[in-house]
Amino acid sequence: MRILLIEDDTILGAAVRDQIAADGYSVDWVGRLDAAGDALATTVYDLLLLDLMLPDGRGIPFLKMLRGRGDVTPVIILTALDQVSDRIEGLNAGADDYLVKPFDLAELSARIGSVARRYTGNPNPIIRHGPLEIDLAARSVMKDGKKIVLTAREWVLFEAFLQRPGQLLSKAQLEERLYSFDTEIDSNAIEVHVSRLRKKLGAAVIETERGLGYRLGRP
Repeated sequence: MRILLIEDDTILGAAVRDQIAADGYSVDWVGRLDAAGDALATTVYDLLLLDLMLPDGRGIPFLKMLRGRGDVTPVIILTALDQVSDRIEGLNAGADDYLVKPFDLAELSARIGSVARRYTGNPNPIIRHGPLEIDLAARSVMKDGKKIVLTAREWVLFEAFLQRPGQLLSKAQLEERLYSFDTEIDSNAIEVHVSRLRKKLGAAVIETERGLGYRLGRP
């Protein structure tokens, strides 16, 4: 997934950014609502992590504005506001989840995965694809009863195909899911990751449409 983190606390923001990156996702981090608006105007995100108290305004009106214009991007609120009324306000404004600071970073990762599964229409964390048994929550793959070890980037790439079975994904779309704005990307990075996935999971797991992109192979 490509995630936009909207958080002005530099220590917490850096910790969350590093956690997301360690999970293999790409993350863009901004500390103001106006910068968040600029990012959303130019980039499609799979998830927003939204603080409620920003230097240039509150997150709730920003969230209501997004929902009001039809933006259905999943949103997880990250805030120190812990009253029940605050949670109700956030959820009623259109948030998908609400996490109170301080929180455990592993819990944040779990909540990101849970929200992502709901939006892709498959809340069940266990799916099967041919000889593969995939646990989306544990981020693990079994093939013929044996565990296959994937790197964080390999997992995120494979997850992108699982979330869009049969859909052709271009190289540019895959790069957006794997890398943030300030990352230098090797020209053959996607080809390398796809090749490694095929070696680990099977040559037919990902199909190539030459010059167009890649899709999940048939089970």
